[in-house]
Amino acid sequence: MEIENNVKVCFAASTGGHFEQIMMLKPLMEKYNSFILTEKAKYRINSRNQRTYYLRQVNRKEHFWEIKLLCNLIISFSIYLKEKPDVIITTGVLSMIPMCLICHFLGRKVIYIESFAKVNSGTMTGKLLYKFADNFYVQWENMKKIYPKAKYWGGIY
Repeated sequence: MEIENNVKVCFAASTGGHFEQIMMLKPLMEKYNSFILTEKAKYRINSRNQRTYYLRQVNRKEHFWEIKLLCNLIISFSIYLKEKPDVIITTGVLSMIPMCLICHFLGRKVIYIESFAKVNSGTMTGKLLYKFADNFYVQWENMKKIYPKAKYWGGIY
């Protein structure tokens, strides 16, 4: 994954395991002008001295999840206007889709890393963003059966 040194990078992930995976890219965060986009959680997130923005948690099993996603679209667009990232690197999930699509449709680079936990099937977010991502990475070689154009470089752990 090669990025020019003078670009701004958004590292985006929901809370929990997805966030832990994106934080494995800490050396890249330190190398580039970057910020983190994640979900507001009940527990404190350790973003390790990085500029951090928060979205609403979205669970598609809850009532009115679409409204939360719409709110995240508005919040993501305001963050986009403030930060103007050149690249977004994400490990998902649902709440990160608006920023990924904003970046895609405004000509920015979208890099998606499918979850390490997905060994035999893709995530819903991965299946959607596979169509829009400039680079799509899987962490298990057999996942290339699901995402034939994906790149496999091993796990980020």
